Amino acid sequence: MAKLVFGMSQSLDGYVDDAAGTLCMPPPRTLTSVGPNATLIRGDLDAFVRDLKATIDGELDVAGPELAAAVAPLIDEYRLYFRPYVLGGGKPYFAGARPPLRLVATDRIGEDVVQLTYVPA
Repeated sequence: MAKLVFGMSQSLDGYVDDAAGTLCMPPPRTLTSVGPNATLIRGDLDAFVRDLKATIDGELDVAGPELAAAVAPLIDEYRLYFRPYVLGGGKPYFAGARPPLRLVATDRIGEDVVQLTYVPA
């Protein structure tokens, strides 16, 4: 069974991009693109994601705050990568209400990034 993970870099004040839409920075790990295996989902998003989680091993990445808000009850892990920037506004990491979370790990990545890993409480 796959683990559904939402992870993005964000500023210290909680934004993933500024008001102009400029990304704060990608997570400090290798990024993968959807490429030719992208699937347009029509119909019940929750049912599609539940089926995908049940049939795949490994991790499934959620791409962006809006999609994460749409599938929040299905997310198994949140990875917040804090960078030493303050944007003062823009697109927040949580597009909807922040779910109750429990901190399970902290990691320093390089000289200026801290990763906080949370699971639903």
